[in-house]
Amino acid sequence: MNNTIVINTDVKKATINKNIYGHFAEHLGRCIYEGLWVGEDSSIPNTNGIRNDVLEALRNVQIPVLRWPGGCFADEYHWKDGIGPRENRKHMVNTHWGGVVENNHFGTHEFMMLCDMLGAEPYICGNVGSGTVQEMSEWVEYMTFDGESPMANWRKENGRNEPWKLKYFGVGNENWGCGGSMRAEYYADLYRRYQTYVRNYGDNKIYKIAGGASADDYNWTEVLMREAGRMMDGLSLHYYTVPGDWAGKGSATDFTADEWNTTMEKALHIEELIVKHSTIMDKYDPDKRVGLIIDEWGTWFDVEPGTNPGFLYQQNTIRDALVAGVSLNIFNNHSDRVQMTNIAQTVNVLQAMVLTEGEKMILTPTYHVFDMYKVHQDAALLAVEPNIQKDEATKLPEIHVSASKNNSGKTNITLCNMSRDQERKVTIDLRGGSVSDMTGTILTSANMNDRNTFDNPDAVKPAPFNDMRVENNSISVTLPPMAVVLLTAAE
Repeated sequence: MNNTIVINTDVKKATINKNIYGHFAEHLGRCIYEGLWVGEDSSIPNTNGIRNDVLEALRNVQIPVLRWPGGCFADEYHWKDGIGPRENRKHMVNTHWGGVVENNHFGTHEFMMLCDMLGAEPYICGNVGSGTVQEMSEWVEYMTFDGESPMANWRKENGRNEPWKLKYFGVGNENWGCGGSMRAEYYADLYRRYQTYVRNYGDNKIYKIAGGASADDYNWTEVLMREAGRMMDGLSLHYYTVPGDWAGKGSATDFTADEWNTTMEKALHIEELIVKHSTIMDKYDPDKRVGLIIDEWGTWFDVEPGTNPGFLYQQNTIRDALVAGVSLNIFNNHSDRVQMTNIAQTVNVLQAMVLTEGEKMILTPTYHVFDMYKVHQDAALLAVEPNIQKDEATKLPEIHVSASKNNSGKTNITLCNMSRDQERKVTIDLRGGSVSDMTGTILTSANMNDRNTFDNPDAVKPAPFNDMRVENNSISVTLPPMAVVLLTAAE
């Protein structure tokens, strides 16, 4: 049997929130320091301390929103230590990530500057685990109050006269674990208390995000929605694709065919999690006012040999690209409830966009997927009717797909072939419009562990895709193994 996909180009289901393509930068390993921030005195070319090469690369993928300062780090971060003259800032021990001492040179002002340079919305995660209500309340006041107040005056003394616009604020992180080892009922009450003091000043309206569940902890979502759903705008969910177990996650580069298949299977599992958590949310919020915010996701492997185990530095292969492509397709397809996701993490940590080594920088296969998929940002999700076969050996679907139409009338279709060694054929029937022009881009490679290195930075990169035949409104496509493909149809 053939794989067939019907795409109704005139049936728009939802708007794909651009924030589904969000990112996450934690004070972890070399993500902030060395990755994003090198300081004004660095020999590495920079603008106000931010690396120019990384900045340019991230601008290109049009990062819509950036989450900071954590992660687990957020619940030991005290924001007042990171403002004022840098030479006077307190040094702190990063107890979660490697026990290194940080100088707090990258703080609130530097982060907000970075977001402004990127054109990204800041998403700040507040400290519930070890912080006070007053501390959180004063942070919001410091950033957003336009008037006479102790915090606003302090901000002005530190060089920022105008308040910042801050839309997204997380009230805690992983409070079931590193954020305080709390029970759902206890955190729900704490959330209700803390969020009361996350105030809207002037015309700044904050979208409050409650700390949600890990993977399949459906009880956490049930309790949070029941006890505090009306007081939140978003509820988070964290899920990592780990082919092994937490004691031995597997190598990022040296893996078997079975580990490839397991990784794909676990990447697909996020759809079941979205469906089941959304069903619980629907019970308390049938109008889907509360967004599901998947603000930590991606692959998690063992660290690269010889690196600090607390820095979570891993390489990034074509396998990671397929995980990214499939995950983003799933998020697109559930954009009625999923309103933001943040891949972990932006630079040098886990499934990163870019890797740095001194003055050198490389783009990862995952970066290229985000570059290809940016066409979906704020586009209309189209009704797709897939009839996809499953591989007899692996039980994986032969094709994975999502499709959208942008404001200029172009239909963008993203396809993934997760098979390590089999090409896949698919016929796509575009209904509700006519095709006048079709272009394609492909990301693939010959070997399953191919990756970009500092010696060979362009081993895996996008190329034009032409293995398709268009007749009337029918497109016949042959996808090589391990491929992410973008098709763009103009009417």
